[in-house]
Amino acid sequence: MNGPLPHEPAPQLDEREFLRWYGAWEPLGPAEIVDFMAGFDRPWWVVGGWSIEAFTGVPREHDDLDLSMLACDAPAFRDFLGGRYTPWAVGAGALRPYSRRHPDIGADGQLWVREHAGAPWILDVPLTPDTDGRWTNKRWREHVAPVEDVTWVADDGVRYLLPEVTLMMKARLDRDKDRADLEVAWPLLGSAERGWVRRAIAAAHPGHPWLDRLG
Repeated sequence: MNGPLPHEPAPQLDEREFLRWYGAWEPLGPAEIVDFMAGFDRPWWVVGGWSIEAFTGVPREHDDLDLSMLACDAPAFRDFLGGRYTPWAVGAGALRPYSRRHPDIGADGQLWVREHAGAPWILDVPLTPDTDGRWTNKRWREHVAPVEDVTWVADDGVRYLLPEVTLMMKARLDRDKDRADLEVAWPLLGSAERGWVRRAIAAAHPGHPWLDRLG
């Protein structure tokens, strides 16, 4: 399936219908994202499967690249894109332009980016809530920290979400690929990081099936 399904607005469409209504995806990869974001002066980082692959070194398939930033920096990102690319706000079953004329986007919002209406989507940007400019865990709002404390910079120069935080985020959907990421990343985590994952999942998702697997 092309594109970041199962994100809204089209979770039920098969690939052909998705392409008909929303267009194709040709997502950037880590090798391209540094150049694409060059000059953007707010913090950004890669989340999801790419962050697990960067940590483990184990290749996996990817539908897209999820780049995140603080929700308060979304207007600055829109201005950074300028007339070169068009960001669209995704959520509540709708896909709409994100522009100065249409500035509404929630703290848990999401952006898709493409060059123009006839071009493929290249970037998926799930926004991260912020508390007074600090990173805030969208699954567990009590977890608030500076961006630098929940991310790391890999040898490729890309900043990624910490693997333990990525696993905690992935627990909510519990898809096959999320369980596969857990299997490859868990043995590489230290005892402190494992303990944090267990506590965070228990707080955010009491009774989650991962808790038994994680001891």
